[in-house]
Amino acid sequence: MGTVNFFASRSAAKRYAKGRPYFHPIVIERIKERLALTLPVQRALDVGCGTGLSTMALKEIAERIVGIDSSAEMIGLASADANVEYQLANVEHLPFGDREFDLVTVSQAIHWFSQTRFLQEASRVLRTEGWLIVYDNYFAGSENGDFNAWHQETYRARYPSPSRAWPNFAAGEIGKEGFQLIADEVLPNTISFSLEGLTELFLSQSNIIAAVEGGDETIDEARAWLKENLERFFETSSTHDFVFNAPIWYLQRSDRTLSL
Repeated sequence: MGTVNFFASRSAAKRYAKGRPYFHPIVIERIKERLALTLPVQRALDVGCGTGLSTMALKEIAERIVGIDSSAEMIGLASADANVEYQLANVEHLPFGDREFDLVTVSQAIHWFSQTRFLQEASRVLRTEGWLIVYDNYFAGSENGDFNAWHQETYRARYPSPSRAWPNFAAGEIGKEGFQLIADEVLPNTISFSLEGLTELFLSQSNIIAAVEGGDETIDEARAWLKENLERFFETSSTHDFVFNAPIWYLQRSDRTLSL
């Protein structure tokens, strides 16, 4: 990948596996509806698969699935399945032949690598009129204004987001690689967390991983600071709902102009 891999260490991979919610099925269901898939596609590739959450979710719409990631520690924590294969690979140099896949997905990862190089490779391995689906799930806070203020002003001040390359799917950027943006949308969703669960979510994010792996503080110090700051938001209930926004981009490798 073109940038630092904040999830390469075993400790970061273990926190990712423990802290990240399994929101992926609701996105996959939406993809199934959008693409009008009455039958699973034959072969799908999940790029930046991490610990396999996004890969396993593809079983709903694909018969055979390959998940790739540049972190051996992340892949080592992925669940085994007869229809799923995991490979350690650089997403900018995919180890596959031309036109091998009907569907390529990227979940919460495209901002960590070169979009141009990846699109070239995705176009190469996708069959004509195959789909590239890119999606994420951004933490958007809660209905509690005090929590939102703390998250924006205190948490982000202590743990700023590392730099990343946000996706750009303008026609001129993707058209030269053989893709068209057919549709895009944002899928709001709500996830309930306990104090421990929300703490583990934050500990799995690149904000804190960068600080811990960079030696600014230990993971125990980060966990203690989070619990101390978050406890007051759980005084009236053991769990609270938090809002996420899942943007989904539907790109098709095709020379025809289509619409969904």
